[in-house]
Amino acid sequence: MERIKKTPTDLLDDIYSLAYWMTGHPGISQELVRKTYLYAAPDTDENALLKTFRSCYIDQFCQDINLPLTEQQDQKNILLLDSMKRCTADIKFSVLLSEISSLSQLQISEILDKPLDTIRLWLFWGRKLFVNNYLLKATG
Repeated sequence: MERIKKTPTDLLDDIYSLAYWMTGHPGISQELVRKTYLYAAPDTDENALLKTFRSCYIDQFCQDINLPLTEQQDQKNILLLDSMKRCTADIKFSVLLSEISSLSQLQISEILDKPLDTIRLWLFWGRKLFVNNYLLKATG
């Protein structure tokens, strides 16, 4: 079955839903959507638009690392934590792309530039983390 190609306008609701699930705040979500569409051309395809969204999200939320590190501590700690933040964001993003945008594992792999096996693993563990996180919030 051939997938229908969507224009950036067709994807506006999906992008907003992704932004809201990634940030948890309506105002921040609107800003993230605005930035995404600011950098996207009117004829941008779906994968390129989602890559732009990911880039905007990472630029806004994954760059600030507030740690009480002294100058003597190794720079590797900062790089490791930055990498972990990006990985966590990508896991969450991959689950949301699958569940909200109904993208295939192969499409998610292309958007995130990761091997298909990595995406499969992220989807498996990411779904478990989502369920556990929201069950804890519901009972707390």
